[in-house]
Amino acid sequence: MNIYEAIKNFNQQFEYEPKIENEDKLKIKFSKFVVGGMGGSNLAPDLLKIRDPYLDILIHRNYGLPKISEKELKERLLIANSYSGNTEETIDFLMKGIEKNLNLAVVSTNGKLIELAKENNLPYIQMPDIEIQPRFALGFNIKAIVKLIGRDDLLKELDELKNLLKPKEFEEQGKELAEKIKGFIPIIYSSAENLGIAYNWKIKFNETAKIPAFYNVFPEFNHNEMASFDVKNDNRELVEKFYFIILKDKDDHPRIQKRMEVFKKIFSERGFRIETINFEGTSIFHKIFNSLILADWTSYYLALNYSHDPEKVPLVEEFKKLIKK
Repeated sequence: MNIYEAIKNFNQQFEYEPKIENEDKLKIKFSKFVVGGMGGSNLAPDLLKIRDPYLDILIHRNYGLPKISEKELKERLLIANSYSGNTEETIDFLMKGIEKNLNLAVVSTNGKLIELAKENNLPYIQMPDIEIQPRFALGFNIKAIVKLIGRDDLLKELDELKNLLKPKEFEEQGKELAEKIKGFIPIIYSSAENLGIAYNWKIKFNETAKIPAFYNVFPEFNHNEMASFDVKNDNRELVEKFYFIILKDKDDHPRIQKRMEVFKKIFSERGFRIETINFEGTSIFHKIFNSLILADWTSYYLALNYSHDPEKVPLVEEFKKLIKK
């Protein structure tokens, strides 16, 4: 499936009904989890933490296992999460878990992870492979993880998105935003609660548009990073290359909203390019994915503006080949 179609039809991913193979191996109902994965394959857990901040999920983006006690590791379900199933770090995470006889499960489309799950009789969910990059498969992935952690209430909310999300309605807005951003480096700011959304925006600019992008959160960046944009003649050329995007939620803390307004006023007066994007939606998941659909359209059209292939990540693939030698 090409990227345009993947974005346009993103809501259809929420029709997917994940099935746990070897479900009988999930001996108990877990309330604590570790999700191990990298890059676009492991964006969904951040979004789950926005929906339920009390959800006890450790997100592990590295080789091996997280540095927690053996006792705590044994109390958690460890989920190896990779779209391709061949992510080096995630395979290592799973192998270390097998060696320690921990509670394990796998989410993937295929590859080595599915092989290991079958060989070791582990519970696993095999997601549909519609030949897209992992960052465009968030619907499949978040539903699979929610199924494994046993949250039927969240699955029901996600099911509703197949009718709530209207990706085409954000296409024109994304195209216009891409025109504004061209020639600049985006920096995305959100409340700390919505950090996972800001991070997703950054990843989409990096991988789809092939441009540098950065993110941070209110109020922390007001105490340090903001000082770096105090323009003087000798650094004007450097700092004028940035385009600021504020992701604003009406449910953000009132003082955070005040900080966003004052930041925009001060920076606009100093001649910076700055944009506020308000979250739209009837539920937390609805707001999250509406925002990310806009990020997809923006990064897609930005890639076209730069004559880049919006799908492939050749530098990442080159790097992977070299580290295998």
